[in-house]
Amino acid sequence: QVQLVESGGGLVQPGGSLRLSCAASVNLFSVYTMGWYLQAPGERRELVATITSSSRTNYADSVKGRFTISRDNSKNTVYLQMNSLKPEDTAVYYCNAKFLTREYWGQGTQVTVSS
Repeated sequence: QVQLVESGGGLVQPGGSLRLSCAASVNLFSVYTMGWYLQAPGERRELVATITSSSRTNYADSVKGRFTISRDNSKNTVYLQMNSLKPEDTAVYYCNAKFLTREYWGQGTQVTVSS
């Protein structure tokens, strides 16, 4: 059974930083495109960033220059370094794994940016 387990969320002041982690219990982790998505209350889930099996990255315009996605295939883990956080970044952040027709989601981790 595939599991994606996020960690690292919490409460942070505006301008602060957080690092999210997503540990995947999936065979052949390295072939998966991994991603982070966010969902604010009452809103649709939306893309934050993705990283392919060849480590090509893609970011939402709203986070470019502030967030960095990376992966460690030896640990089956993907990270999201979030800097210069803003109140509008407040949301539940979900980890996603995709390969061909297979797609998996984590349970999500809450990020709250507030003074």
